[in-house]
Amino acid sequence: MKDEVKVSANAEQLTVETAIANLEQKSDLGARYYAAWWLGKFRVKENAAITALLNALEDESDRAPDGGYPLRRNSARALGKLGDQRAVLPLIRCLEFPDFYVREAAAQALENLEDQRCIPGLVKLLEGGVAKAQFVPGKPHLTEPYEAIIEALGTLGATEAIAFIEPFIEHPVEKVRYATARAMYQLTQTAKYGEILVEALSGKDLQLRRSALMDLAAVGYIPAGEAIAETLAENSIKLIALKGLLENSLQDGSNILSSADVKIMNLMDSLL
Repeated sequence: MKDEVKVSANAEQLTVETAIANLEQKSDLGARYYAAWWLGKFRVKENAAITALLNALEDESDRAPDGGYPLRRNSARALGKLGDQRAVLPLIRCLEFPDFYVREAAAQALENLEDQRCIPGLVKLLEGGVAKAQFVPGKPHLTEPYEAIIEALGTLGATEAIAFIEPFIEHPVEKVRYATARAMYQLTQTAKYGEILVEALSGKDLQLRRSALMDLAAVGYIPAGEAIAETLAENSIKLIALKGLLENSLQDGSNILSSADVKIMNLMDSLL
């Protein structure tokens, strides 16, 4: 679910100062919502911006018809982009907030911030396993934002969470399964999990194929190169995925290209 963007009439004229002022005022909820997005979008790292976003993370005034908290969601997303560790503990507290989408935004933000302190809070949300991971009656989402939680744990290198993550490889929702394969490959380097993502590239749903491409890019599963190049998806996305493989392979700082690296580069050339 994506929040409806509520843009104020003068949104295109925002400056850092006016965005912070808009976020701090209480009367125009649409302007506050947009300001939080804007500060994250343009990576505004000034202390005043961080303070305003942290305060907005506690907001009670902006409520959606479904009872959710749009401003808190946008504030969490923005804080995840700004890299300020002052946001870590407030975002961890958000993992226990009643709004599903606040919890999801907090998990994604904590993944971006890469602070190990959030691991216990993320693992706690996996308690109950697949049996608990059902759709909430009348809602388009599961009981927890499992995809975001599992991806965050993979990025954080949370090997202590493997026993909690691995059972989700059997979850009936494809994106949860793919998130699990992604995290398990990151945490174990076991090829069978990379191959699950490769298999997803031949699925019928374009959005799921795109998702699998990005997952393979994130984990740098080099054997996926040819399958990525042959996927029925936009060349631009396939190039991003192949670039991810190559960057991951070169992380050791070596200037020497392996034969696998050269193959990836040739596949990229073929898509240009």
